[in-house]
Amino acid sequence: MAEDSDLERTEPPSPKRLEDARKKGQIPRSQELASFSVLMTGMVAIAMTGPALLNSLKQVMRSEFTFSRATLVDPMQMHTHFIKACESMLWACLPVFAACALAALLAPMLMGGWLFSTEAMAPNFGRLNPASGIKRMLSVRSIVEMFKAILKSGLIGGVAALVLWKERADFVQLIAMPPDNGLAYLWGMAKFTLFTVVGAMAVIVLIDVPYQLWEYYKNLRMTKEEVRQEMKESEGDPQLKGRIRQLQREAARKRMMSAIPKADVIVTNPTHYAVALQYTEAMRAPVVIAKGSFLLAERIIELGRQHKVTVVRTPPLARALYHHADLGEEIPAALYTAAAEVLAYIYQLRHWQRYGGTEPVLNDSLPVPKDLDPEAAA
Repeated sequence: MAEDSDLERTEPPSPKRLEDARKKGQIPRSQELASFSVLMTGMVAIAMTGPALLNSLKQVMRSEFTFSRATLVDPMQMHTHFIKACESMLWACLPVFAACALAALLAPMLMGGWLFSTEAMAPNFGRLNPASGIKRMLSVRSIVEMFKAILKSGLIGGVAALVLWKERADFVQLIAMPPDNGLAYLWGMAKFTLFTVVGAMAVIVLIDVPYQLWEYYKNLRMTKEEVRQEMKESEGDPQLKGRIRQLQREAARKRMMSAIPKADVIVTNPTHYAVALQYTEAMRAPVVIAKGSFLLAERIIELGRQHKVTVVRTPPLARALYHHADLGEEIPAALYTAAAEVLAYIYQLRHWQRYGGTEPVLNDSLPVPKDLDPEAAA
């Protein structure tokens, strides 16, 4: 049962999966939204340029229904006359055509944004397979699209028919109206009918856009196994990452152990903690070059003694340095005084070992703040 659940597409698509789908040209699209945008833009453009279009239509009608004797005698004059009328109407309608063309280009970006994918343009011979074509024809998406087309045709056709049916009496009276009045009335009737149809299409768009988004993300859902595999590919195999971290720790430990011979002193707990300090005149404060606990602390102490580094038993200072001083960094300012006493003792000890005299003694109670010593704070 667990294996079956891992194979079910129950997980939302990851950002990587969405990006891969986008590269392949797979983005949410709504044909209804594009059609509505073009039609709505056309309606607005017609409404704004309506008076100019009406005047152009009047001029074309007057020109076309006005004939001279030369026009009637010469057939080429009729042809020229007709071409000029078409050019006049084309120029009058050009703003509407340009607005609709611009809407056709921008409308698809409302859902999926701008996309140019060369992968989508590549030939896919798998689409020529008849079995795949029949499967697509009988898919749930095809059935939904069929019912959507029937619903759209019925709704839009029904609304248009209903509007025209209510205006049928006035429509018949257009024959008896003067041309100017008839054209004005016909223009108003056309605007009302078209805006009503556009309103009906808006209802379809409000249904289709959420459905297209839902279907798009549904088709890109992932199984739990796919999610795990993607995480491995993007972030790396956890076992491999663990091995890399282990190797990094080992390399850092080797570098740390190789720096112990340069230490001036190793302060210990004596066996729980060990911290190696180095100080030169160029440094502002002593620097921690190695630290460890338990077995690593024993190894630091052993290696320090092999290289004749002085090991000092100072439990409070060792604990404070281990917990509050980072490797490769200067010790905290609150421990300057205690570290200075230890280093002074080391310098005095070296002088005594070389020249003799009175053997130096380290202060048993170093000034270590209690809030830096875990045992003292407890």
